[in-house]
Amino acid sequence: MQINKAEQTALLQSLSNDARTLYLLGIRPSVDEKTAKTPPLNYKSLLILLNAKEEKYTLGRQVNSLIKELLNVGLVNFQEEVELNHSFNGKVLLLPLTTMEENEYSNLHLNWHTMKLNWTPNEKLVADLSKLVGIIDYQYSANELGDFIAYWLGRPESQFTEYQWTQKFVFNLKKMRLAHGFKPTQKIGQQIVQTQAGIEADENTKNLVAKYGKTVKT
Repeated sequence: MQINKAEQTALLQSLSNDARTLYLLGIRPSVDEKTAKTPPLNYKSLLILLNAKEEKYTLGRQVNSLIKELLNVGLVNFQEEVELNHSFNGKVLLLPLTTMEENEYSNLHLNWHTMKLNWTPNEKLVADLSKLVGIIDYQYSANELGDFIAYWLGRPESQFTEYQWTQKFVFNLKKMRLAHGFKPTQKIGQQIVQTQAGIEADENTKNLVAKYGKTVKT
């Protein structure tokens, strides 16, 4: 089994070592390379893997917490809508980054730099990565980009490739799309999408217009 650069970058995000172990030894080896799907999750076998040296994990919800870490950085997603506070046992995962075609982005892996005030992500890579990690609405605002840049400008010691910066931005978009308190107007599967602003009359308004509009003389 060989992981690609997209997976390597995601594994270097804010993850516990147990979450990395779960991905590399418990989930990744069983994935179907063509469909990017895993067999149904089996808590029993995953608990045995995680407790190889000491019994740290005894409950399914502990395994869930590790899977949620992997969800947050885009390494895994669910094949179908799943309640995140329910059991994941028997659910099928998708590993979107395993199918990532990176040849066209090879030059983006070469240029390491700190965050810049005028930085913009690679638009095609944003679209490709967003689709892979399940972001429906990947059109971002100037404020979202500005917040991301401002955060990393405050960490001048951090250096990443152009590919990694764009990937971090996409992961941040996903986190914000799924963040608690984000006011959605539409939900598709697991993905919460904020639709474009618009004006829509409710039924009461329509009825009033229909009733009184007839009395208006032109």
